[in-house]
Amino acid sequence: MGQRSRTLAQIFGFDGFKVDSYFETAGGARVAESVPPALLIGATLVLSVTRRWLPRCAGCGRACNVVHQRLSTRRWADMSWAAHPVVIEFAPVRVRCERCGSHGAELIAWADRHQRQTRRFQQHLAVCAMSMPISHVAALYGTDWATVRRAQDAAIERWERTRAPRPLRQVGVDEKYLGRRAKHRVEKFITIVSDLQTGEPVWIGHGRREETLASWLGTLSKDQKARIVLFAVDMHEPYARAIRNDAALTHAVIVHDPFHVAKRAGEAVDELRRKVLFRAGPELRALGRGKRWLFLRAWIRLTVEQRQTIGELLVANRTLMHAYTVKEQLRDVLRAETKSEMVAGLKSVLRRTARRANVPMRKLHDSLRSHFDAIVALGEHHPPTGRIEALNNNWETLVRRGRGYRDLPRLMRRLRFMVVNPIRGRHGVERFLALGATPPFPSQLAA
Repeated sequence: MGQRSRTLAQIFGFDGFKVDSYFETAGGARVAESVPPALLIGATLVLSVTRRWLPRCAGCGRACNVVHQRLSTRRWADMSWAAHPVVIEFAPVRVRCERCGSHGAELIAWADRHQRQTRRFQQHLAVCAMSMPISHVAALYGTDWATVRRAQDAAIERWERTRAPRPLRQVGVDEKYLGRRAKHRVEKFITIVSDLQTGEPVWIGHGRREETLASWLGTLSKDQKARIVLFAVDMHEPYARAIRNDAALTHAVIVHDPFHVAKRAGEAVDELRRKVLFRAGPELRALGRGKRWLFLRAWIRLTVEQRQTIGELLVANRTLMHAYTVKEQLRDVLRAETKSEMVAGLKSVLRRTARRANVPMRKLHDSLRSHFDAIVALGEHHPPTGRIEALNNNWETLVRRGRGYRDLPRLMRRLRFMVVNPIRGRHGVERFLALGATPPFPSQLAA
């Protein structure tokens, strides 16, 4: 092997192959070597690869002496070099493996099966696609958007295979309304199951019924269910019924997300605000117009001017003031450090909302009383329920960037990658790109 081939083989990065090269125009015509460099702008660099070692079985990795069939020449897109697109040209063979008995195509060192891009190229496309629209990545690398999408899926699957399985101990369950995206669907909601300790999505299913969550629980083994300590769910009763009706989850504690508890209190105050300010007369209606967000926002987050404005509204009606102070008291109760403090605070809230004349507050009273145990469990376990809502925000960001998704498994895979974010810094990017640079078998084991 000459010096030129040896240098190309070193740049190629995989042992056991002889590498030659030539340039090719966009129309597929081979460019003569005597052409001046100025005329090669935009030409494709073709690395013609010839195997020097025995082929290996793609199933078990064993070196094979018997060639079953010689296949036609194939090409794989690789990383560009000096503004030239690069493709790898190689004619694989179909081997007959004595170990596993397969007759498949040989193992390709630089790419996975059924892929027409090298692993290192797919890893770079995946890194770019996490912060750029797929159409922009396709234009940057001279490919189509479907190629970028498949490359991103393959790169994320490689990353997932390198991760050690983590036992599921704290489970978050939440519903997601699909909005206008679901106008042609039977199910308008989906259920998202996540790992609270990491914030990663575990399962996504259509619907928000009891059977929806029960279908996921049916996929878990008894050992997996025994490791689960708690479920953090909203106040949607079908989810709690699905957990209680599972005999292997009697030990698991059901905890309500404080965000949804406070949201229900805000809805009660908002209903009372409409009743008091907009149904009482034109004077109060003019006074309360455009002030809805002030009632829903926490008192500690209001400015001095905003507190003065809402104070004038609350002074105008004692019933509305009572409801607002109950809402703020419930916010403080949900931040209690111990279970005893939360029990005492929640009982105080229940006493203040027990009047039947105040219908919105009475509805809140009945809801808090029926979910009393699940609410006070927050003071004992303190699960990181904020990650459930953070997952919803990541969902919206990903869907907007992708202009929607039709495949829920693909969406969950990318959502998990987005939550973990292994390419956060320079070292993370280097580790992620290294997944595409490592050959599938050590060179010293080659025949």
